[in-house]
Amino acid sequence: MNNGLFKNVAVWLVIALVLMTVFNQFGPRESGSASSTLEYSQFLDDVVDGRIAKATIDGHVVRGVTTDGQRFTTHTPNDPWMVSDLLKNGVTVEVKPEEEPSLLTSIFVSWFPMLLLIGVWVFFMRQMQGGGKGGAFSFGKSKARLMDQENNVTTFADVAGCDEAKEEVGELVEFLRDPSRFQSLGGRIPRGVLMVGSPGTGKTLLAKSIAGEAKVPFFSISGSDFVEMFVGVGASRVRDMFEQGKKHAPCIIFIDEIDAVGRQRGAGVGGGNDEREQTLNQLLVEMDGFEANQGVIVIAATNRPDVLDPALLRPGRFDRQVVVPLPDIRGREQILLVHMRKVPLAGDVKAEVIARGTPGFSGADLANLVNEAALFAARSNKRTVDMDDFERAKDKIMMGAERRSMIMPEEERKNTAYHESGHVVVARLMPKTDPVHKVTIIPRGRALGVTMQLPTEDRYSQDRVRLLSTLAVLFGGRIAEELFMHQMTTGASNDFQRATDLARRMVTQWGMSDALGPMVYGEEEGEIFLGRSVTTHKTMSETTLQLVDVEVRRIIDTQYALARQLLEDNRDKVEAMTAALLEWETLDAEQIDDIMSGAAPRPPKPVVRNAPPPANEPPVAPAATITPAEEV
Repeated sequence: MNNGLFKNVAVWLVIALVLMTVFNQFGPRESGSASSTLEYSQFLDDVVDGRIAKATIDGHVVRGVTTDGQRFTTHTPNDPWMVSDLLKNGVTVEVKPEEEPSLLTSIFVSWFPMLLLIGVWVFFMRQMQGGGKGGAFSFGKSKARLMDQENNVTTFADVAGCDEAKEEVGELVEFLRDPSRFQSLGGRIPRGVLMVGSPGTGKTLLAKSIAGEAKVPFFSISGSDFVEMFVGVGASRVRDMFEQGKKHAPCIIFIDEIDAVGRQRGAGVGGGNDEREQTLNQLLVEMDGFEANQGVIVIAATNRPDVLDPALLRPGRFDRQVVVPLPDIRGREQILLVHMRKVPLAGDVKAEVIARGTPGFSGADLANLVNEAALFAARSNKRTVDMDDFERAKDKIMMGAERRSMIMPEEERKNTAYHESGHVVVARLMPKTDPVHKVTIIPRGRALGVTMQLPTEDRYSQDRVRLLSTLAVLFGGRIAEELFMHQMTTGASNDFQRATDLARRMVTQWGMSDALGPMVYGEEEGEIFLGRSVTTHKTMSETTLQLVDVEVRRIIDTQYALARQLLEDNRDKVEAMTAALLEWETLDAEQIDDIMSGAAPRPPKPVVRNAPPPANEPPVAPAATITPAEEV
């Protein structure tokens, strides 16, 4: 039996025994000798007839002896004349005083509610503390989880797509393996390494692989685990965590989401003396307090380095910042190969093709892509995961899940087809636009239709011509509705929002306006905890604000007119593409090329779904641990 369960059962048994003892103490006590029960009316008749010799009154219970020596017991109501009747008929009357409880029982009864409340409080505090070692008073103990070198099997081979970051942390492994190699030359290993990167890029996995490569203990804790409702708990946990690290040195202490406790001090509303800042102060002291070359390396991860306290980033604490970026096309291919080892693949699957079609995907996104592809293969009773499954998984992640059960009126369906055709035609005719990969009028996610463009290569900056072309593409949907359906709908609201935001950034942040020149307008500076939109400081005059609005309006009107002219000049292509969408609902890049070249679009490729399993064989699911992922 589990020790914790055994302790809980023992405690409840003790409580039950104590309660039984108390109840027995206050319960009625019977006389030692046998006696018969006599009805009260018969008792009164016997008194009048002189058959009662002695009566002992004990509260509402009367015990006595008859004239012939028999004992009896009866229960009397609140009869004020009973004693006088007994005395008149010559009955010897004895009255017993009420028994007072013992001193121990009185103390227990008076303190029992208090003890019960204390017991309930202790129980809930143990639950808040996870029932861990030390009970309800172990608030100051660190919640860091220890993973020793035998249980940590993660190595650099399990991390792909961040070769530069692996090189940066590679010398940490060498130091942990052979510290004398660096100490002999007077070198000092960085005491702390801060990993910075977007969510899902593999910061936690990289830290775990460092400990796995060096074969040292690995302590992991989240930044939010330090702060509790009690003042001083966070600082105590920081001290305890570093004490444990020194006992297991050389080791690695990993703090995930350090921005939960590492935010800049003095930025809150209620002053600087709060629990979070005390925790941060203790962390600063501990990181700069232990001796050099002691073998305790602190690794922290965050995706918000801009809000961290400057004292946390200075040399001597986090000496080195390692950027873990989104993977490029070669990195995405390596990540896919790592995750594809867990699923049986068909012969047509090519990781480099999938990597080329997933720009901007993080490592977590790619892992989700492989998982979704395996789910699609399992639903179709396939034995392997083929390229079609990966394409369907990619469409689901990038465009949303299909909502085929949604019934749309024919007029609204036709309007959606013209809307998406307008986006596609403008995207194919404007310069420096990404190729259209697929267009569909099947409702996906929250959209009634989707036009998906995929870049041919990774791009790290945008030029002015490309941004202006993007504006024109965004307006193509609404313009097609006006030209061909002679109406306006709410379907273009998101397009307008994106276009307005893009045009305003071109004017106020990127200096792409000839009228206002290369200058940043409307820089926002806000308090960290209040939110930047709440405490925005205006840095522009009213005249400048008007000039910005005029320039944004000019850019939008120019690109709107350009997109309208393109659609009016290519009405035949819009009509052909709309007819194809109404017939097949989804068009790929090859069909779009046929329509734009003036040819009839080729029919869509047949998709095999829900294929039956081989005869006399049960369906085989992919050899992977598959969990449904959240739809994007």
